[in-house]
Amino acid sequence: MAKGGFRGMPGGMNQAAMMKQAQKLQQQMLQMQEEMERKTYTAASGGGMVNATVNGKHEVVALEINPEAVDPEDVEMLQDMVMAAINEAFRAADADASSNMGKLTGGLNLGGLF
Repeated sequence: MAKGGFRGMPGGMNQAAMMKQAQKLQQQMLQMQEEMERKTYTAASGGGMVNATVNGKHEVVALEINPEAVDPEDVEMLQDMVMAAINEAFRAADADASSNMGKLTGGLNLGGLF
């Protein structure tokens, strides 16, 4: 190793500086993860007949079903609306997490490390 840092590293960044930067990034990622877990995401289906709210931990925290959506002759439609609302809320949570992670890492692909 060359004196003062790694070859090819911008500005001759040394190992101690790299470790410090990695630790800072790790702290920021943990903080972001905690913030994401506290957020909630709501999605609707069936023209607002079913509303689902999930949190960043992928837990359903609320489910609202308009009484007009309850048709004993078509339970499958209600089931589909519930699943659609929940899945859309999960997609919103995932998209938000991905967006925030991209901001934190500057768009670097960390290969699933975090």
